[in-house]
Amino acid sequence: MRFILAAAALGVFAISPAFSQSVPDPQVVTAFTSVNVVPMDRERVLHNQTVIVKDGKIAAMAPSLAVPAGARVIDGHGTEWLSPGLADMHTHSDTRNDMKVYLANGVTTILNMGDASYGFMDHVIPAVNAGEAPGPYIYASLRVDGSPDYGAFVVKTPEEARGAMQLAKTNGYSFIKVYNNLSPECFQAFIDEGRVLHMHVIGHGVTRVGLEKQLAAGQVMVAHAEEYLYTVFTHPNDPPSNAAPDTKLIPAAIVFTKRDGAYVTADINTYATIARQWGKPEVVQQFLNMPEVKYLDPYERMAWRHEGYVKKTGSLDARVKFLKIFIKDMSDAGIPLITGTDAPPIPGLIPGFSLHSDLELLQSTGMTRYQILAAATRTPGEFIVHNVEGATPFGTVAPGMRADLILSSKNPLDDLTTLRKPLGVMRGGAWYTQSDLQALLDSVAKEYDEAAIHS
Repeated sequence: MRFILAAAALGVFAISPAFSQSVPDPQVVTAFTSVNVVPMDRERVLHNQTVIVKDGKIAAMAPSLAVPAGARVIDGHGTEWLSPGLADMHTHSDTRNDMKVYLANGVTTILNMGDASYGFMDHVIPAVNAGEAPGPYIYASLRVDGSPDYGAFVVKTPEEARGAMQLAKTNGYSFIKVYNNLSPECFQAFIDEGRVLHMHVIGHGVTRVGLEKQLAAGQVMVAHAEEYLYTVFTHPNDPPSNAAPDTKLIPAAIVFTKRDGAYVTADINTYATIARQWGKPEVVQQFLNMPEVKYLDPYERMAWRHEGYVKKTGSLDARVKFLKIFIKDMSDAGIPLITGTDAPPIPGLIPGFSLHSDLELLQSTGMTRYQILAAATRTPGEFIVHNVEGATPFGTVAPGMRADLILSSKNPLDDLTTLRKPLGVMRGGAWYTQSDLQALLDSVAKEYDEAAIHS
């Protein structure tokens, strides 16, 4: 096992220059015929469509189209459903194997929110985004803080903040992620420099600033719905408490969030998973016994055993209930919600699989399946296009969009669980059959098994 931990620490799993898994040719013209399309531009279904994909994008869609000569044909037989690929907008994955697991789960876009290794930034992201290795399209943020307590890139002065943003831009990051202990002066420096560099600030509630002031200044995304618990619904100087806030506080938070046009991550499964293990060591063992753990990096499996949530006291159940109400109210008010999971450092959250759990748990908030699916497809696409210069549009099934698609046996607007077992996934024009997706998972499990045998 020491070999596994050392290998992970050195990036052997993350940086391997030879990506052994072959990638389908994204340049092959593809025609989906007789498919029922869930376009996600609005709540509707288009029956018996032909969708033509060329050069990695959707070229045309109509009930009757001529199939180009030599095109690969995927026949939906009038019974299969084509919808946009999913997005996990809050991950901490930075290995090539995690990228395979995401793709096998129909996740075609991720946003790394911190902890990305240099190897991931320099080797994995370019290879995956160029279609040379299997995985979702990857965006990344540089996590910054005013202290080293949480493993972030530390900045102490406005000058350092501006320099950090310039370096992040140079090194391929799309966003700056602010963390809890950043100073007000450094936060404002990031906002100001971001306007110059056309690079936006996202992230946590900064304790000494507060979310209301952060969003008013120009922060474009809140990384967790529960961030409102810490700097909006309670005062930072209040004694620690697991009590839920008064729901009467919700309308005012919705007003300023909507006023400033911020996106909010609807990550109810993340907080609910933390609540499940809060003060309960036996729950982590239950997580480690889940069958999909074989696709989790052995380093993460070991780290799960030492996570501190099991040492806490009390219960977070009341807060989970409050967050469900808050998320539903934000959705109904038209605040743009995006899905995210925080996988894999939090015990119980496995890349790809945890996003499906989030979609399914969001139904318990009272959100409609269309609202939930929009948070995992269309709205992340809007967020990226609005905030990343030159980004290719994605998130709906329409001409001009990046061809990120899931073929399923049922209409996801009727049953979101159908997305757990895709019949096929297309990422940027590269088509992965159901057997291809299983092969991705099998290759990950095999590599981890072999590493354990040789440890």
